[in-house]
Amino acid sequence: MKRWLAAILLLLALPASAGQTCEEQDLSPEMLRQAFDLALETRKALDESGARVAILARAGQDLSKWGLSWSHAGLVVRDHPAGRWIVVHELNDCGTAESAIYDEGLANFFADFPIRWEGLLITPTPDVQEAMLRALANGMALRLHEKSYNMVAYPFSARYQNSNQWLLEMVAAGLGGGSVSNRVQAQQWLRANGYVPTSLNIPALTRLGARAFRANVAFDDHPPEQRWADRIDTVTVESIVAFMERGRAVKRSVRAVRP
Repeated sequence: MKRWLAAILLLLALPASAGQTCEEQDLSPEMLRQAFDLALETRKALDESGARVAILARAGQDLSKWGLSWSHAGLVVRDHPAGRWIVVHELNDCGTAESAIYDEGLANFFADFPIRWEGLLITPTPDVQEAMLRALANGMALRLHEKSYNMVAYPFSARYQNSNQWLLEMVAAGLGGGSVSNRVQAQQWLRANGYVPTSLNIPALTRLGARAFRANVAFDDHPPEQRWADRIDTVTVESIVAFMERGRAVKRSVRAVRP
């Protein structure tokens, strides 16, 4: 009973989302149960992993037309001041082109009306975990945050940022050590170390429609030659996992968590 009460208190307010439109939706009792069950399974997996910090992803939107399974990820931190396991992530403020950094519990993280009740846990190697914790302790979470949100932000431009790009730049801050202290340096480090973004084919008419009706979508940060070719490069969960795997920064990568 106490666990259910804690979950309900956590889930009463959902102030932001990862690149979604802001629609009035009520959390049903069944959704509360599923979010809480998935949170408990995730906590169990995290405790078993022995990790102090990891990457946690969710399936908040249907991206299957792009061949993608996961829409959003953040850093999940053990023994955070706010709780045992807390997700630190960037979220788009509903209906706006702005974002902020949030600290949320596991149940709240999963209760953003997902299309699939499943999480993805990526456990970095111990040395990478230490580097990520140092970056968090040094205030990089806010230093690398850009308030201007763009769902399809270009990975090598500091004009906008999407939530997965913030996470990738935090990874760069950890792995790059003292060479990364701002977004430009993070992006330079990522390019030099072989980060490959996800390329989406988005025709011009689709881009115009998205730009006209979505406050959180822009394309003017992408190179003109790529826009003319209908190629939009952006940061996705899958591209982050692939980059970390290539660099051998992952201890145990693709581990799906289900209730």
